[in-house]
Amino acid sequence: MSKPLTGIRVIELAGIGPAPYAGQLLAEMGAEVIVVNRPGISLPSIDSRGKKSIIVNIKKSAGVNIVLDLCKTADVIIEGFRPGVTERLGLGPKDCHNINPKLIYGRMTGWGQTGPWSNMAGHDINYISITGALHAIGKDKQVPYPPLNLLGDYGGGSMFLIMGILASLIKVSKTGIGEIIDSAIIDGTTSMMGIVHSLHSMGQWTDKRESNLLDGSMPFYRCYETKDKKYMAVGCLEAKFFDIMLNCINLNKEDFGAQHNENLWPMQHKKLEKAFSLKTRKEWSNIFDNQDACVTPVLSYKEAIEHPQNMHRDNLIENSGVVRTGTAPKFSNSDNIIDHEISESGKHSRCILKEIGYSNEYIDELSSRAIVYCRE
Repeated sequence: MSKPLTGIRVIELAGIGPAPYAGQLLAEMGAEVIVVNRPGISLPSIDSRGKKSIIVNIKKSAGVNIVLDLCKTADVIIEGFRPGVTERLGLGPKDCHNINPKLIYGRMTGWGQTGPWSNMAGHDINYISITGALHAIGKDKQVPYPPLNLLGDYGGGSMFLIMGILASLIKVSKTGIGEIIDSAIIDGTTSMMGIVHSLHSMGQWTDKRESNLLDGSMPFYRCYETKDKKYMAVGCLEAKFFDIMLNCINLNKEDFGAQHNENLWPMQHKKLEKAFSLKTRKEWSNIFDNQDACVTPVLSYKEAIEHPQNMHRDNLIENSGVVRTGTAPKFSNSDNIIDHEISESGKHSRCILKEIGYSNEYIDELSSRAIVYCRE
């Protein structure tokens, strides 16, 4: 069985953060992803599985020409540099579209290609800080909590870049016209904050932490500590799930009070805190297993591999002591097997150059001039 993106070639200019992760997901869906590494620069091997690697000195014109020759054969190119860098190198959108008008040019930045901050440095925490998302996370009157780099880099960044690429592949198939995708983390994160703005407009959200539907203010949507100092996640928003939750922890509904009576929430918080503190996380997990109460154990990333639902879905796979994540999403009529190999930088230089028409003699010459680096 083939994969959904089998036959699609992606050129990825090596970098860190959301662009390489987008390339990894495209590779997992079947695209041939060729990472153009730079000589002497060692980048993390994370987000690199299933890709091919070539080392090219793109600071020299002959190296730029190699990347342009690759673009002639490609459907997509991804870059994550600051605005203007690829233009100065001679690898900007115009340069690439001149030799391949159908090419999809995916640009991944934090602030975007335009605007007063477009050339400023930044990381995930900085990007989400101006969207309102970081301010909304954490306990009231305490410092906001950085949500790893999942919200900005991968949620607001990688996923929106991939969405743009997939939409553009459909467009190109219909029109034959390429595309330039300006994917900014602040744009994607702001888009995901749409629910907050909508609820605010209806008077159902405030900018005070721990005072809203989904930020831990309500006793039926937060985490509780267990007897063994671990945690259970309670998310019984709907009345029927709320009733099941109370029944499972042996709390009388009449004594506990109405679910949405805000005046009772401080008392209800304390009752639930006390109730969950009486048993271990494992005991509570057994009680709530297969109960429609929306109550689940809070697992560490190490523990997650042993959860039966994750095991059934092949979401985490251990091989020789190394844990790898599985494929997502999963397809019913496609191959879902992942190539977990992380190739040595430059491993495929020669075979890739031969594939696009370079002779062994010319490749040796480029290698002697430090334009390309071959491992074979």
